[in-house]
Amino acid sequence: MLLVLVVSQGCGPQERISKEVFDAVNKNMEVKKLSESEIIQEAMIWGDSISREAQKQFISNLQKAIEEKGVTGAIGFCNVEALPILKAVSERHKVTIRRASNRYRNPANQPDSDEAKILDAYEYNAENGIKSDPNIQKIQGGEVYLYTKAIIIQEGFCLSCHGDPEKEIDAKTLSEINALYPGDKAKGYKVGDLRGMWSIKIPKKEVVDRL
Repeated sequence: MLLVLVVSQGCGPQERISKEVFDAVNKNMEVKKLSESEIIQEAMIWGDSISREAQKQFISNLQKAIEEKGVTGAIGFCNVEALPILKAVSERHKVTIRRASNRYRNPANQPDSDEAKILDAYEYNAENGIKSDPNIQKIQGGEVYLYTKAIIIQEGFCLSCHGDPEKEIDAKTLSEINALYPGDKAKGYKVGDLRGMWSIKIPKKEVVDRL
């Protein structure tokens, strides 16, 4: 769109502004046209980056808690600190990030209606030996993208809290888990099992602003 600006000097004739100002104004008003596929691709890249950041922060803080307080003490860390860590990452990126699981320990991690069907698909894949790739879906009328990625039990130390309660979780830790999470469903895992999924709700506007 051609933009012509004029300035007035009193009651005299109008003068054209300088070419430099003209070009600068046009550049600032230029609307970048983006295809839906470009926006989705950027949302996928960003979602993967955010999930890796959240995973790194969560694991590093958990390992520090285990080193300082032992496995039993780390149960308290998960109870008090896990959600604030994810909240801080969410606020930094202007998204909503959380972990969702059908076999949850904290009831706050139950999947919502948008997450449930995707989590069910991940569980089906896990049961049938099919790899689950990260996924992205439009929700809320297309104004928000839901990025998800499977969480797999990668480390043996996870089984100290999530493994076989008769063989891998010591009595003191098990007692603490049962006290803090009476409805716990997150025991009995093995390395390689699906633990749940990362769920990141990314406003479309934030994605467009990055491009």
